Amino acid sequence: MDVKNLRIPDRFERLRDLGDEKLTSIIIPVEPMLDEIDERFMDMRAADRGSFMILRGTSGAGKSTFLDTIGFFRQRVTTRRIARNADVGAALRDASGADYTVIVFEGREALGDVSGSEIESAMHEINQFVRSTEGNRSLVVWPTNRDDLTDLLVSIGDSLGREALFGISDPVTSFQGPPKIDYARIAQQTVSVLNEGASLDALGISGDLAEDLAQKSDTIGNYLARIRSAAVRAGAQVEKLLTKERYRLWTLTVSGNDVEGDVAALTRGGFSAADVDRLLSSTGANVVRDLKEHPEQTGILGTVLDARIINMDMVCILAVTRTYGGPELHRVMQARDMITAKDSSAARRLVESDLGILLQGNPLGTRKRGPKPGSNTKDAFAKLTEISRANDGLLNDALGRGLVDTGLIDSYETERNLGTDLVFNSDIYCLKDGAPIRLELMWRSSTGRAAIANYVLGKISNYGRAIGII
Repeated sequence: MDVKNLRIPDRFERLRDLGDEKLTSIIIPVEPMLDEIDERFMDMRAADRGSFMILRGTSGAGKSTFLDTIGFFRQRVTTRRIARNADVGAALRDASGADYTVIVFEGREALGDVSGSEIESAMHEINQFVRSTEGNRSLVVWPTNRDDLTDLLVSIGDSLGREALFGISDPVTSFQGPPKIDYARIAQQTVSVLNEGASLDALGISGDLAEDLAQKSDTIGNYLARIRSAAVRAGAQVEKLLTKERYRLWTLTVSGNDVEGDVAALTRGGFSAADVDRLLSSTGANVVRDLKEHPEQTGILGTVLDARIINMDMVCILAVTRTYGGPELHRVMQARDMITAKDSSAARRLVESDLGILLQGNPLGTRKRGPKPGSNTKDAFAKLTEISRANDGLLNDALGRGLVDTGLIDSYETERNLGTDLVFNSDIYCLKDGAPIRLELMWRSSTGRAAIANYVLGKISNYGRAIGII
């Protein structure tokens, strides 16, 4: 996820296009208001007529969100909306249905939005509708955020017949929105759904900061706006430090055992983004303690660095070393009785690998599992890991050659310095379309989730210190 493409809307209108499946993971029930709706429908059933509710709440409290998603929490309830410029009488009749319906007046929350004559005319249409047979299953809701409009609606309603219109309930229902204790959870779910599974930490917002912003916010809408502002500010501050290079840190796990599941558990989204939260919780190494002293910086680092964790299978990397290895690497391989003849499948395997797919700008889909590596393949890879202990530069050079030959990158260097006061070298420095990608290769005979997390966090820490973020 690019910080520049961050999406955190504070108005429900910007979420309606998501669809119910994603919305259900964001929306939480506001139980007191759902209880109020239940009572209204029970009274409507007993009276065999519709009802009218004035819903008073501060702008940004979540009135639209609540009204649009009642059906998520109550069966056979549908929400329909009447647009600002609609013919009220016709729209009310069109909105009614066989099931219970919540009909919401849109764009009329304050007196400045609508004239007094329009309000009076609309109230007469509502009064007739809720008393009619076709309106007896409809709860008409007029959201307001100003007392002057609220008082006018109550006054007109009283003149039309208070109990017949409002029922025995108070004519004005106060909407407070979700409790503050739920603000951070709502923000986390919203950020995750809209930003490739990103967490608040990944935006540079620690748990303490998220709670502090909640205490300063009057409504959930105001809170989401504060979260967005903090995330944009954190991203901007970090990007100011990246004046020489937009660093991209991709870690490749090259292991003799199957770590695809471990990599998946430490990443999020189709582009295999490193999930700093999961990394921190997956290892107890000293680097975790150090990074937790800088929670905001650590989280945003993973995002700004475009940190990714990518698995390279042993069959692919063996084919690459045989086909693209230089003379010195092949001499070292032959000294260990390894095959160095070119593999005709090397280019295809590299292009179809997770790394190849990501370098082409495509997300990773469901992987097709091939046959498990045989004993000869495992033995050959074990010899590669032996070579990596003393000559990993030769192996990294072979991968760089392969990436250029297949057109996945334009050029490469091995052991390229970060160009900062602190000296750290990247295993492979790639250029693709003029933009650098730094590959760090984790060569291991066998590894697991904790070791991968420790390795990646170590790299993130090194890059962060070199750049001056930590």
